Amino acid sequence: MTTTLGLVLWVIVPYACIAVFVVGHYWRYRYDKFGWTTLSSQLYESRLLRWGSPLFHFGILAVFLGHVMGLGIPKSWTEAIGISEGLYHFMAVSIGAIAGFCTLVGMAILIYRRRTVGPVFSATTRMDKLMYLALAVVILLGLANTVVGNIIDHYDYREGVSVWFRGIFRFDLHPDLMAEAPLTFQAHGLAAFLLFALWPFTRLVHVFSAPIGYLWRPYVLYRSRDDHLGGRPRHRGWEHVGESYRR
Repeated sequence: MTTTLGLVLWVIVPYACIAVFVVGHYWRYRYDKFGWTTLSSQLYESRLLRWGSPLFHFGILAVFLGHVMGLGIPKSWTEAIGISEGLYHFMAVSIGAIAGFCTLVGMAILIYRRRTVGPVFSATTRMDKLMYLALAVVILLGLANTVVGNIIDHYDYREGVSVWFRGIFRFDLHPDLMAEAPLTFQAHGLAAFLLFALWPFTRLVHVFSAPIGYLWRPYVLYRSRDDHLGGRPRHRGWEHVGESYRR
């Protein structure tokens, strides 16, 4: 039997966060198109960014694909194509742990960069700080689930959390399944939906307009500005240098 608190946490809160996610993106695109950007700080510092950004972005992409498979694809489907339960959990633990660790390390580098590089820190907003905090909580809880669900409690989230998650979009609600899940899975699911509600109001909106060609674009060339005064061409003869002239 589902309690009132269970209905609030596992039915009302998810639908409210999804509504904010959809309406918020529409509002942001409609009224803040110039703010729909990553607010890139690459010109301020590139050494740490060169390590942190790929680790974070490719790690989070692998985490996303893992969640698509684990939450969106029913257990019976993977078994039908020959993926046994043991093989699936081995892949989930090994690949998921590596992807989560890379994401966490990449984010740590990016946070360190924002805190220690003056111009980058000056360009950091309160929403950026809140976004990094929310991401860190979600990622850490996800790594905790990898340990708790697969090593300690041996909880099969594909028969609990996954069914609840798919039911939200199919209007086939199962809040009781989420209420029976381990605490770390409950916290991870709730934190993830709250992150979705925060998403439209942060720089994360660039995910929906990121150009794929950016991954293999050529380097941007920067040329120094000509040091002679004015826009007229240089002529042979005397040049003005401070209070003197030189040939």
